Amino acid sequence: MTRIRMTSIVRQVRHSVRTIALLMLLPVIAGLVTTLLYSNQYQAMIRRMDRAAELKPMVETTLAENLFSVAAGRSTFAESGAEALISRVDQTMDELLNETVGGGHLQMTVARRTMDTMEQYVLKIRDGMRDGTPIDEIEKMVDEVRDVGRLVADMVDAFITREIEGANEASSRLTRVVFISAGAEVLLLIIALLYTRFAMNRLTGNIRAALSTLENTVRRITEGDLQGRISDLDVEELQELADHINRMAERLEALIEETGRTQKHLAKAELRTLQAQINPHFLYNTLDTIVWQAESGRGEEVVRLTRSLSDFFRISLSSGADWIPVEQELKHVSAYLSIQQTRYRDILRYEVESPEGLENVYMLKLLLQPLVENALYHGIKEKRGGGRITVRVRTEGALLRFSVTDTGKGMTAEQLRQLREMLRNEKVTPQAALEPGHFGFGLRNVDMRIRLYYEKQNGLTLQSGPEGTEVSFVIPVRTGEEIKHDESLSGGR
Repeated sequence: MTRIRMTSIVRQVRHSVRTIALLMLLPVIAGLVTTLLYSNQYQAMIRRMDRAAELKPMVETTLAENLFSVAAGRSTFAESGAEALISRVDQTMDELLNETVGGGHLQMTVARRTMDTMEQYVLKIRDGMRDGTPIDEIEKMVDEVRDVGRLVADMVDAFITREIEGANEASSRLTRVVFISAGAEVLLLIIALLYTRFAMNRLTGNIRAALSTLENTVRRITEGDLQGRISDLDVEELQELADHINRMAERLEALIEETGRTQKHLAKAELRTLQAQINPHFLYNTLDTIVWQAESGRGEEVVRLTRSLSDFFRISLSSGADWIPVEQELKHVSAYLSIQQTRYRDILRYEVESPEGLENVYMLKLLLQPLVENALYHGIKEKRGGGRITVRVRTEGALLRFSVTDTGKGMTAEQLRQLREMLRNEKVTPQAALEPGHFGFGLRNVDMRIRLYYEKQNGLTLQSGPEGTEVSFVIPVRTGEEIKHDESLSGGR
């Protein structure tokens, strides 16, 4: 069934915010850009007027006065600085011509050409002073310079006037832009408010309908109707919540059914654990071995096997106790391996570490023997030439780490993945996982008991490769005094 297109609260809000922001920012940006443009033009005009105003006294009075001092003999032509002054004026006018457009450009062009005429008079004065021209002729040329300077000053005034007019026009245009931007901003603000109201009304309507559906369904579930399910909602975020509620209802149904079955399976699992250890074939084969050793006249071997078998069954039963000392658990697995080594003498070697200081440390019984049995039958026997099984226990602070390592055939990556998945998968039924002969029966058995009795999330850790397999687990150090009074203990005898 195709799900209808849903509304997302986050997406709807983001869309509304983006739309409103766009409506609000467009006129602001346009007005800002236009304002900056006209403002830059206005500032440029002001700067040009300031620079033009600085030129006026230079060409109108300063140059003529300096040249008059030369004619009067008070200074030399070089000391007057006339040529440098003209060069400075020409450079400034050239820059103004490059920057100016419109009416002011014409006035500045005329002023610049007039400066060329003034420069010719200045050069004549220089040459006359050098060649000894009469003073009265030099004074006439100075008067010409003064007249031309006044004409240039008039052109500069005209340029400044045009620039003032241009600045006034720019100011008027800027004022119009500001008013237009303000009007557009108000209009778009009204549109944005109307759009926001429409979008929010639609969104709140969808949310209200979805919440009503959620409320009704959850009420039915709390009243015990676990068949109630939430159908498709129009709001994406609430649909995710609805999916979780539906899965929760399904899980509750499954848990209620599983709880009834688990109560029955717990007792059966404990019984099967003991039954698995007292494997009839193991007992028959061991007894046959004892008989064979007796017929061969190997009395010491008969005694050793009989003692190992006695230790094995005594610790397996432990008078019905659930918890035994760690040293008894190690003794139990040693007895098992001792018996099996007699049967598989050519292919089996083993080592069981028994560290000191664990006399008063207890553990759940029968955790190691299934792991050792699995290593023997699925590792050592499958490998040509046999191998070695090593059982280790290490203290890590308040924890005990047990490991069973074999140098047998090992598992492929796919077999290891499947076995790990079986251990993690809580949906594997106890009937299937605990049936003797099921692949990983012993491992699943131990894993379930560790997690159940020690209240741990994880039980066994598996590592395997071409060189063999290692199965390990970690449990807390628990003394006899720390074990709950309603859990049975074995004294280890």
